Amino acid sequence: QQISWTPLLVLGYLFYLLLGAMVFQLLEKQAETHFRDQFQLEKLKFLQNYTCLDRQALEQFVQVLMEAWEKGVNPEGNSTNPSNWDFSNSFFFAGTVVTTIGYGNLSPSTVAGQIFCVFYALFGVPLNLAFLNQLGKGLNAHLITLERWVQKPGRAQVQLAIFLSTGTLLFLVFPPLVFSYVEGWSYGEGFYFTFITLSTIGFGDYVVGTNPNKHYIPAYRSLTAIWIVFGLAWLALVFNVGADLMEKFLQLKWHKPDFSLAEGATIKLEDEPEQPRIHIPS
Repeated sequence: QQISWTPLLVLGYLFYLLLGAMVFQLLEKQAETHFRDQFQLEKLKFLQNYTCLDRQALEQFVQVLMEAWEKGVNPEGNSTNPSNWDFSNSFFFAGTVVTTIGYGNLSPSTVAGQIFCVFYALFGVPLNLAFLNQLGKGLNAHLITLERWVQKPGRAQVQLAIFLSTGTLLFLVFPPLVFSYVEGWSYGEGFYFTFITLSTIGFGDYVVGTNPNKHYIPAYRSLTAIWIVFGLAWLALVFNVGADLMEKFLQLKWHKPDFSLAEGATIKLEDEPEQPRIHIPS
C-alpha cells in the first residue's frame, strides 16, 4: 500500500520556512540595527554642521527623498539624469510586468498608467507563460536530440549534465561578469542579482541600468530583458525537474510493496519521465 506523504510534505515545507526565518533573522537583524544607529548618527552630525536646519526640516527633506525614490526618481545626480520611461527602460519594465519579476523600484504613478498596467498584466502574464511553455518544449526537443546522439550507457546522465552545465554558463556564470563590468558590482552581487531575477523573486535591491553616474548604451536594458526571458525558461525547467525528482523521491521513499498482489506479479516503475512542465515561480 502507498502511504500518503502529503502531511509530511506540508510539515517539511513549514519547517523549511521556519528555518529560513531563523537564519535570516540571525544574519540580518544585527546588521540592520547597526545601519539604523549609523543613519541616526549621520543625521545628528548633519544637524550639528548645518545649524540653520532643525530636526523637523531634516525629517521633511528625508521624506521628500523617500517619496522621490518610491516614484522611481533617483535622488542622486541632477535633472539631466536619463528618464526612467524612455523606450529602453519602458521595454525593460514591460518585461518585468509580464514575467512577474516586479522589482518594485519603478511603478506607474498616473491613474491611467496603473489601470493600463493591470490589464496589460492580465493578458501579458498568460501570454508570457504560453511563450515560455513553447520555449520549454523547444529546449526539451533539443534534449531529446542530444540523447539520440549519445548512444552509450548513462546517456541520460550525460544529457542532463550537458543541459545543466551549458545553461549554468550562459545564464548564471557569464552574465555576472558583464554586470560586474557595466554596473561596477562585485561578482557576488552580480550573481545574486542574476539568480534573484531569473527565479522571479525580484527584490529590487539590485537593478541594472539605474546608476545615474554611469552612461549606458540605449539597448542595454532591452538586451537584458531578452536575456531574462530565455533565462527564465531555462531556470523554470530546472526548477520543474527538481520538483519532479523530489516528488518521485517522496513517493518511492514512502511506498511499501503490496504483498496481496498475486504471485508472480511485478511492480513496474515508470521507465521514462514525463515531459518537463514549465512553471514560473512567483
